[in-house]
Amino acid sequence: MITGEIKNQIDRIWDSFWSGGISNPLEVIEQITYLLFIRRLDDLHTLEERKANRLGTPMERRVFPEGDDPEGRPYEDFRWSRFRNFAPAEMFVVVDRHVFPYLREDLARQLGNGDSTYAQHMKDARFTIPTPALLAKVVDLLANVPMEDRDTKGDIYEYMLAKIATAGQNGQFRTPRHIIRLMVEMTAPRPNDVICDPACGTAGFLVAAGEYMRGHYPALLHDPAQREHFHTRMFHGFDFDNTMLRIASMNMLLHGVESPDIRYRDSLAEEHAGDEEAYTLVLANPPFAGSLDYENTAKDLQKIVRTKKTELLFLALFLRLLRPGGRAAVIVPDGVLFGSSRAHRELRRILVEEQKLDGVVSLPGGVFKPYAGVSTAILLFTKTNSGGTDAVWFYDVRADGWSLDDKRTPLLAEEKLGPAPATPLSEDEHARNNLPDVLARWGERAGNERERPRTAQSFSVEKADIAAQGYDLSLNRYREVVHEEVEHRPPKEILAELWRLEEEIQREMREFEAMLG
Repeated sequence: MITGEIKNQIDRIWDSFWSGGISNPLEVIEQITYLLFIRRLDDLHTLEERKANRLGTPMERRVFPEGDDPEGRPYEDFRWSRFRNFAPAEMFVVVDRHVFPYLREDLARQLGNGDSTYAQHMKDARFTIPTPALLAKVVDLLANVPMEDRDTKGDIYEYMLAKIATAGQNGQFRTPRHIIRLMVEMTAPRPNDVICDPACGTAGFLVAAGEYMRGHYPALLHDPAQREHFHTRMFHGFDFDNTMLRIASMNMLLHGVESPDIRYRDSLAEEHAGDEEAYTLVLANPPFAGSLDYENTAKDLQKIVRTKKTELLFLALFLRLLRPGGRAAVIVPDGVLFGSSRAHRELRRILVEEQKLDGVVSLPGGVFKPYAGVSTAILLFTKTNSGGTDAVWFYDVRADGWSLDDKRTPLLAEEKLGPAPATPLSEDEHARNNLPDVLARWGERAGNERERPRTAQSFSVEKADIAAQGYDLSLNRYREVVHEEVEHRPPKEILAELWRLEEEIQREMREFEAMLG
């Protein structure tokens, strides 16, 4: 958790960009990402220097070479700790004409394999800060932001990402962090998992999975084999937006994952022979409400379900990518649950009959505001290729801890929010944050939850019932409404009451006429 003082520092950095002429939030976060990466390079170089001095040996892995660049500028000047002390005009020249060309052209060779993911995404880095004064101000402000602690670094970057409030197509990558955490907690990643998000955006799901691993398996990074798996083979994210790839890579780096597989891919347009059954866990909120032409869609996906709908194609993709026994938690629009087209029904049939559909968590309509008001749900399933669904667990989330209007303000204190609050919630607090209850009941889905009536907030539905309803997966299809019992009075009693009222009215009328005279 970052302090109010650090948030104020970040706000000042953001305001500096806006007042300096850069108003596109994606461009702001991209330029900050570059500068943080340059600062990270200097930190790596300093660590190598200290190691060499301590051992009395030459540096094994130099980030910044000895000597000068082709224009005669010492590589030593490329270091954050050095150029931040230059006058603004000189700093601007060094960063624009020397550091950024170095990032684009020489970095991959200098860094070697350890940080090649980040080096690759910096190949087409563009420096767009317009003036020396703005650069100097931003560098000075960033220099005062504490970046030594991994948790603080990650929280700082998450806070900056939360400032991205662009609507339209960019809304796809701003899945609320507490919803991400809920999905990660429900799937409970394990040390041997290979995790994939085929529409990773800023890598929020991968970051949350990494933080879950650190919290639940503290010895993970002390074992050499598990540590190497964690840093190089556990996390895989794809996107077709290079800005998102750079932001995602930095997000992972600042959360302590050294070399994740974050790469360019149009997940729906490319064949997946090399990645078929490569992953044990898929976590995703893919873009939906779009359509692709058949000829532009990967043929291996069309073999699963012939459709142009992106939300259905992504579900087909997840089934293609998962190994047997692999599991998934993915966000889908409500239309996937009850759509009547042949493709909708067939995909739901596959999930219920050929795989193991574990649960459907219905989310309230305002979860994705201000980006969109669309109603969504979380699908949780396991790939088996041999069925296994005996009953499907449903939960109706009515409150997620934040207001469901465009402002999305928290309804509880920070320690009471999210799926795993620091202290248990009261009944009144539960009414404002259902997520801890979702997690608790999910753990009982094979036990006590089977006994809950369909009038409850969560309940299970037998597979035969779902098949009988054409594999409709909307919660309201199976919910039973409680009708309040109304006590009816006997007819004779009601008639007697009416006669009494009529006589009283007649008496009042006679008294009124007598008074008139």
